[in-house]
Amino acid sequence: MQKIIIIDTGCANLSSVKFAIERLGYQAEISRDLGKLEQADKLLLPGVGTANAAMENLQQRNLITTIKQLKQPVLGICLGMQLMTKFSQEGNLATLNLIDGQTEKLPDTGLPLPHMGWNQVKFIENQPLFDGIPNGSYFYFVHSFAVLPNQHTIATCEYGVPFSAALNNGNFYGVQFHPERSGKVGAQLLRNFIENI
Repeated sequence: MQKIIIIDTGCANLSSVKFAIERLGYQAEISRDLGKLEQADKLLLPGVGTANAAMENLQQRNLITTIKQLKQPVLGICLGMQLMTKFSQEGNLATLNLIDGQTEKLPDTGLPLPHMGWNQVKFIENQPLFDGIPNGSYFYFVHSFAVLPNQHTIATCEYGVPFSAALNNGNFYGVQFHPERSGKVGAQLLRNFIENI
C-alpha cells in the first residue's frame, strides 16, 4: 500500500482531500512530520486562504526546505499549486520556487471575482495526470489569483483570459481547480496521480 501524505499546511480543505483519496480505496495521512514527508510515496500540498498565511504556516512548521528537497511526486491543489511558483502578487511574497512563473490577480474583465464554479479544462494530450479524462471536461474552481500560461503549463482554462489549470515541472504537479470537489473527473485525476505518476 502506497504511503500517501497530505502536507499539513494548516489550511481548511485538508480533510476533504483526505476523504476524496479514501473514497478511491487508498489511505492518506495528514502530517507535518518531516520524516513521514521524506518517506512518503506520494504527497499532496492543498491550500485555501491567502499565500501569506500559508507560507507563514509552512515557515513555522519548518516545512519549506523539506518540500523543496522532495524527490517523490507532489501534487499542489489550488493555493498549493500557486505556492509552487516563484512569487505571488497576493501579499507580494516569494513562494516555493519549484515551478517557473508567478501568481497574479486575475485581470478585471467584467467577470465576478473570485472565479467560482465549474469551468472547462483543456489539457495537452498524453499527460498521465489526465489519463482517461475527456479533454474539455469541467472541473470546480474557486480563486481570484492565477498563473498565466508558461512553459510548464499542461492544461489551461479561460475566465476572461487564459490561465494555467495545471502545471508540471519534474516531480512537482499543480492544479488550480479542486479535484476533491470535481466529481468523477476529479476522482480520476487523483487516481491518476496516485497510480500513474
